[in-house]
Amino acid sequence: MTDIKGFYEPRFTAVREALATLLAEDDVGASVAVYVGGEPVVDIWGGYADADRSIDWEHSTLTCVNSTTKTMTALCALILADRGRLDLSAPVAAYWPEFAAAGKENVLVRHVLSHTAGLPDLSGLGKVEELHAWESVTAGLAAQAPEWVPGTAAGYHALTFGFLVGELVHRVTGRSVGEFFAEEVAEPLGADFHIGLSAEHDHRVARLIPPPSLTDAYAAAPPPGPDGARREHTGAAIRVGDANSIAWRRAQIPAVNGFGNARSVARAQSVLANRGSVGGVRLLSAQGCEPAWQEVFRGDDRVLRTPMSWTMGFGRFGNTFGWGGWGGSLVASDPEARMTVAYVMNQMIDPVRQEDNRGMEIVMAAYSGLD
Repeated sequence: MTDIKGFYEPRFTAVREALATLLAEDDVGASVAVYVGGEPVVDIWGGYADADRSIDWEHSTLTCVNSTTKTMTALCALILADRGRLDLSAPVAAYWPEFAAAGKENVLVRHVLSHTAGLPDLSGLGKVEELHAWESVTAGLAAQAPEWVPGTAAGYHALTFGFLVGELVHRVTGRSVGEFFAEEVAEPLGADFHIGLSAEHDHRVARLIPPPSLTDAYAAAPPPGPDGARREHTGAAIRVGDANSIAWRRAQIPAVNGFGNARSVARAQSVLANRGSVGGVRLLSAQGCEPAWQEVFRGDDRVLRTPMSWTMGFGRFGNTFGWGGWGGSLVASDPEARMTVAYVMNQMIDPVRQEDNRGMEIVMAAYSGLD
């Protein structure tokens, strides 16, 4: 049996068993955390931080969670909205005047947060390195025309979400979204999560491991639709090697380059599930949390090629809201149960080649503890 470290309340033994099973089968190293009522009830980890299985996954191990980062960027926007500094129903151009170009004067903040702004791609970017130039990317988005009438359709904004929301945070606060998150979320909560990563933390990073039989050249791509066809991909293809690079860590790409572990992901996101506070620290009001699970759009997503329910920054799935990252990381919150479950790993799985239910197995095990 795989050695599992950390703690868990006895009623959540099934979560420990689920992680042990994953580490004995597909996973190399991983961490799992569950918060209920703003308090940790599971905080466990195990396995290895490297593909050679020579370095143990530790309490402080971090890894890139890819698109799970979006949940943190969305949290920043909801905090500003709750403080009255960002109006979710206002035009983006009210904060970012240049954004009104090319017919975007009616794009609202809520459209950006719900993937309905019509800007799912970064047109004209051919190299991943170009994503590191914040001002250039945001200027390009400001000049871009939407693909559809904003608010009438949805299409997953895989990379643009972070730049759009991040620039709103910057325009409102004068700080980058990484700085705002660090000062207003991570520090008061004691959450070891970072949007972009400084060199002092490099020694703690578990590099992402490409899916079995694939290499660091494995790239993110839009999923195939029911007919097997894929949406045409425009812009730079992000490879595993890019997400593992030092340049990636130092950049601000707030849709995808967050670094953390299950403990920090669950702690930060449980703020929303627990009506605005965790461990006695309040970040926003109970009412300010509600946009995280209130549906804004329901219908076929033009990029994901599947029916989706989008809220202000999150996917909605039944009674839960949250999102996952390329390769397998996941966070899910249930506002009725006031529960948040997070799963963070280094072994990626390609869902086209192999079904990936790892995160959902952890979530279902957590629900068994509630029962």
